[in-house]
Amino acid sequence: MKIVIVDDDPLVRQSLKLLLEKESDIEVIGVAADGQEAIEQCEKALPEIVLMDIRMPNMDGIESTKQINQRWPEVRIMMLTTFKDEQNIRLALRAGAEGYLLKSTAVENMAQQVRALMAGGSVLDSEVLHEIMNPEQGNGDLTGLTDRENDIASAIAQGLSNKEIADSLYLSVGTVRNTLSVILDKLELRDRTQLAIYYWQRKNKS
Repeated sequence: MKIVIVDDDPLVRQSLKLLLEKESDIEVIGVAADGQEAIEQCEKALPEIVLMDIRMPNMDGIESTKQINQRWPEVRIMMLTTFKDEQNIRLALRAGAEGYLLKSTAVENMAQQVRALMAGGSVLDSEVLHEIMNPEQGNGDLTGLTDRENDIASAIAQGLSNKEIADSLYLSVGTVRNTLSVILDKLELRDRTQLAIYYWQRKNKS
């Protein structure tokens, strides 16, 4: 199996490379420090599997996953991250990831999960599966949204653009755009205008 490892921490990249290459059937053909470099690695030498972190500079893992999935649908993407909140899981799966593992996963199990993904299965960490089945609601203003989703909904209601929201919350524009899609889907709304109206109606009732 030809794999590309994507993580903004050089120690994580190198450690994963050394550990996974001990497996006789795994070859790490490239590493990348952010989502844009991941796309470049796919252009350079098409991997079979990409192990993708979520939060990275320049381009995050979710936006990179979306672009790789659109350009090379045969490449299978496994998110490998410390984040197990419902929002990131939903965004990653919507972007086209077919696996979602936590970095706390033992390397032996990680190799097994990579093989399962390569064989055509969808791989979800047990903690991730529990989060999907029992999502925690955030403490924000709109019931059913996570804290970050509420922050973005509030900013949209204030009239901020995606770029302004991204800058204020230290997110990428792609993450803001994807999160907005999740918010609209959860609340069954059509666009950001409807969201703003819905937000202020709920706010005034509270």
